[in-house]
Amino acid sequence: MTLRRFALLLCLMLPVTLAGCASETPAEHAANLYAQQELDAAPRHGNIPDYSLPPDKLAKSQHLAKVEITLHFLEVAWGILQLALLLWLGIAAWIRDKAVHPAKGLREHGKRFRAFWIECFLFTLLFTLISEVLDLPLSLYGHHLSLEYGLSIQSWASWLGDQGKDLALGLIGGLFGYALLMFIIRCLPRTWWVVLWAALAPIIIFLIYLWPLVIDPLYNKFEPLQQTQPALVAQLEKVVEKGHMNIPPERMFLMKASAKTTQLNAYVTGFGSSKRVVVWDTSIQKFTPDEVLMVFGHESGHYVLGHVLRGILLIFFGLFFLLLLAFFFMRTAIARFGPAWRIPAQTDWAALVVLLFVVSICTAVVEPVRNALSRQQEHAADVYGEEAIHGLVADPREVTRGAFDILGINSLVDPNPSPFIEFWTYNHPAVGRRAAFGKAYDPWAPGAAPKYFKK
Repeated sequence: MTLRRFALLLCLMLPVTLAGCASETPAEHAANLYAQQELDAAPRHGNIPDYSLPPDKLAKSQHLAKVEITLHFLEVAWGILQLALLLWLGIAAWIRDKAVHPAKGLREHGKRFRAFWIECFLFTLLFTLISEVLDLPLSLYGHHLSLEYGLSIQSWASWLGDQGKDLALGLIGGLFGYALLMFIIRCLPRTWWVVLWAALAPIIIFLIYLWPLVIDPLYNKFEPLQQTQPALVAQLEKVVEKGHMNIPPERMFLMKASAKTTQLNAYVTGFGSSKRVVVWDTSIQKFTPDEVLMVFGHESGHYVLGHVLRGILLIFFGLFFLLLLAFFFMRTAIARFGPAWRIPAQTDWAALVVLLFVVSICTAVVEPVRNALSRQQEHAADVYGEEAIHGLVADPREVTRGAFDILGINSLVDPNPSPFIEFWTYNHPAVGRRAAFGKAYDPWAPGAAPKYFKK
């Protein structure tokens, strides 16, 4: 397949993927139109009627937004630039030399399997440590920023402990990931990308299944929600019953987020029997019971609407094209710049840095597409959540608007961000847009109809 044919196929398939999430009911369209008009009428980065901050917090949110956006693009650019520097300064080849040299004697004596693993371990260790050191300044500043603005209360010792866990998991994942990748490349130099894509499918599903059971508990404490919030669980079960869902109390968890952060959140995670809804304790502390009900309705919407499965399918879809692009561009880059980088072929350990370089560029380019798909799913969950609490709270529209108002104020969210920034970097709709939509959305009005529930 030529790159021209690949590009044509991508252009044909991407609109189909986007269109699958784009249908609107008349009530939804009217509420979206109202939200957009409210944002358009307000000053850029200023308050809007349905989500306003006091003057002192508005100024802080505006400054924080500028710093966070700058930091985001700086992290993306630095991630690409550091890989380019590792290649052009010969550091990638130096890492390869340091990894290969100790195993030279083993290869000469026919112990290639043992030599392979020694090379992989040393390459992974050196490359991961160098990458962590290069990323550390921006990571340190990011945590400093969260502490300065009161978004985090995590001590530096605790934060460094989490960074150590990240490093350990990165080393373990890198060791097996790089070993698998290099083994496939060396065995199938022309078709490794499609074989790797097929091999990654069960691995990704297994990791999604395992994540809430093994990885999440390394960083935070979890407990069954009914253990401390039985009255709340009884209310949440009404949302479950109304949506005909299979979310027993055993799949509702409370995360002790308040030990590290002041921010509010809830999410759906896992796959199959590990699938669960998680509510942060900070959300329960700062939201009213009705607002918690709405937040749960939103998260159960992800559950009912199959967003986890769709997310997995989109990951597989994106990986196919990402690996195909990486295959073409890695071969081209090594053919053109390999002598300068001292990387002779894609079967060389240092070629993995070339692959990561290509992947980092592709990931940066497709960021707005990935975020657009995420925003569509989050909007669908907002619609589902507001419909799910109809009849369970006195005024679902005001509850929804109030929940987003508290969420924004607590996290110092810019009420009216730049359309470009929202398009490129937001994986949720802007909080002001969500608050305005929630206030205006009324599918039970005469002549209207709800999207996910019978009237």
